[in-house]
Amino acid sequence: MVIKEAKFLISNTRVDLCPEPNKPEYAFIGRSNVGKSSLINMLTEQKGLAKTSQSPGKTQLINHFLINDQWYLVDLPGYGYAKVSKESREQWRKMINYYMQKRENLTCVFVLIDSRHEPMKVDLDFMQHLGELGVPFVIVFTKTDKQSATKTDSTIAAYARKMQETWDELPRMFKTSAEKRTGREEILQFIEEVNAQVQY
Repeated sequence: MVIKEAKFLISNTRVDLCPEPNKPEYAFIGRSNVGKSSLINMLTEQKGLAKTSQSPGKTQLINHFLINDQWYLVDLPGYGYAKVSKESREQWRKMINYYMQKRENLTCVFVLIDSRHEPMKVDLDFMQHLGELGVPFVIVFTKTDKQSATKTDSTIAAYARKMQETWDELPRMFKTSAEKRTGREEILQFIEEVNAQVQY
């Protein structure tokens, strides 16, 4: 897939204010500081499309982008960040939960996981929740350039072992690096293949 155009559409906290659900939609989410904005900018080849920040927890809204006038890319708030109020975290959780359940054209969720860390409960619990909601998802391991390929493979294997305790079938997994542009072709190819199977 060649991305010819990627443009910001709208930010909001309400599903009913999201763009018309007439195109496939791919949502990106992960723990705060997982490298989500950098990955989105790398995929779209637009440096400032998704706002990056040194302070985790920057994204607090549902951000919609239109890609090639054919599909939506959605930047969702990060989860698991402690330095915001409990009330704010609960509001975000409810907003994301509602979005996941009610957004009828949500085609796939990309769950971003920092490849440098062993399996974390917050990530495993979130993916378990997606499974319970029946929301299709894939796993994107980020920041693979920060360590050896062996260490990345070890992390992925650890997640696979942990998930096999409760999952019959494991989701597709991608290795990425925003710095090295690793995984870009694979992810865009995956989206292109799924788009070909979705009718709106």
